[in-house]
Amino acid sequence: MEKTKSFEELLVWQKAHQFVLSIYLSTENFPKYEIFGLTSQFRRAAVSIAANIAEGYKKKDYKNKINFLNIAHSSLEECRYYLILSKDLKYFYNESNISLINEVSKLLSAYSKAIQLNNAI
Repeated sequence: MEKTKSFEELLVWQKAHQFVLSIYLSTENFPKYEIFGLTSQFRRAAVSIAANIAEGYKKKDYKNKINFLNIAHSSLEECRYYLILSKDLKYFYNESNISLINEVSKLLSAYSKAIQLNNAI
């Protein structure tokens, strides 16, 4: 496996960033009374996914790195709930957001597992 020079080269980060951009667009049309509620929470959780992948990237201690990836995965699951809530409130439903969050989840799990395996040697 070839070493990366930046978190921006990680496919998992690229897909997470794509998800953030999609959520920002999707929440633009939420009701104005949600600006400090669901809109804000949803955006912050989405940003947290990509931000924690980026922050964990440079951590030297693999346990610390895994901790940041766990936080990213927790934020991902928070977003998964917000997708359900947004659909149930009839604010929006976008199948591509569901596909993207599933893809990020799989990539994040694989990335975490690879780091753990490489450090278990």
